[in-house]
Amino acid sequence: MKQNIIITLLLLVNSVLAQDKTESYSFSLQQAIEHAIQHNYSAINANRDIEAAKQKKWETTASGLPQINAGVDYQNNFELQKSVVPAELFGGNPGEFATVAFGTKHNMTARSTLSQLIFDGSYIVALQASKTYLKYYENAKVKTNSEIRELVINAYGNVLLAQESISILEKNKATLTKTLFDTEQTYKNGLIEEENVEQLQITLATINSNLNNTKRLLEVAHKMLKFTLGIDINAELTLTDKLDSLSSSNLDLAFGQSEFAVTNNIDYLMASNFQEQKTLELKLERSKALPSLAANLNFGYNAFNDQFKFFQKDQKWLNYSNLGISLNVPIFSSFGRSARTQQAKIALEQAKTQLTATEQQLKLQYEKAKSEFEFSIEEYATSKSNLNLAERIEKKQQIKFTEGLSSSFDFSEAQRQLYTAQQTYLQSMVDIINKKATLEKIINKN
Repeated sequence: MKQNIIITLLLLVNSVLAQDKTESYSFSLQQAIEHAIQHNYSAINANRDIEAAKQKKWETTASGLPQINAGVDYQNNFELQKSVVPAELFGGNPGEFATVAFGTKHNMTARSTLSQLIFDGSYIVALQASKTYLKYYENAKVKTNSEIRELVINAYGNVLLAQESISILEKNKATLTKTLFDTEQTYKNGLIEEENVEQLQITLATINSNLNNTKRLLEVAHKMLKFTLGIDINAELTLTDKLDSLSSSNLDLAFGQSEFAVTNNIDYLMASNFQEQKTLELKLERSKALPSLAANLNFGYNAFNDQFKFFQKDQKWLNYSNLGISLNVPIFSSFGRSARTQQAKIALEQAKTQLTATEQQLKLQYEKAKSEFEFSIEEYATSKSNLNLAERIEKKQQIKFTEGLSSSFDFSEAQRQLYTAQQTYLQSMVDIINKKATLEKIINKN
């Protein structure tokens, strides 16, 4: 018995530990993009929009297919309607009237109807529109994927930037801490002024503040990336790509040298889809001037009784059936139909203008994105060169300061210049990645 209790407790502990165990993920940038396209919250709903559009398409199709309905009607005439008839029909005196109640107290009808649309111009247009409706949401899904891809790249780069910044700040802190310690010892020996120590203390305090802030930013950047990926923000996440390798792999300009094909851009495709919708709306208004033809077949049974005995064997049921055809011909609508058609024409012209505006806007966006990407490459080369210069200047100033040939102000200025060059270099690498992603989004590269 005691052993069973111990085993039960161990199982309970293991169950709790399994529930508390945090999920962990490890992604390269490409893996992160692929995961987000499947699990991002917007991507999930975009897939649902497509499924809903497919069901809407079938709903439209089904409205023109055979429809079968059945029903049962029951009526309790607790007070029968009465009428008057000449009394002489029942042997009464001429000129007199008798009151007669017609019908039975209980009536029941069981019926079924088969209806079929034979021709309706609006239905034909609706079928075409349902395909356009589905295409719209398929394009919307492509646009969502493109936006998610850009968001993941930006968020991934922000995490790497924060990680690299922390690494550099910690390295700078360690170097400066040692320099400050040596300077304090030199000051205690009376060989330098106290100002030299104080200047280094100010610089070290600034580095500590920046380091703490960057650590907080890293935590926020991690959670933002997790949210974009569609995973729990408290999950463990490891990034396998490095900032320098990603920036180097995005330096290729070859894909941007060919002419921009605006018709491949998803915004252009959606604007074209919108124009197609307006074309069909105009076609729909015109089709309303055409006749419509439908048919229906009815079959049923009626039963009448002064007592509720419809389910007994002796109850008599009277059957009926009929076939009907309905033709509706629009003749005159006081020009209301014409007004709706003119409105549809105006909407179509607006859609055409919008498509032209979208085309021109996308061309401008492409030129801007291409220019910014090329500039980011130039800035990367410049910042890398400046960083090498700043490192050499800072090293020379440190030697001069240690040997008493330079002031603490000159040394601190060289340090600040180095720290700025370091952050500028890191930011230039992130800019290459982000600007490349923006350009790829415009040219619709997946």
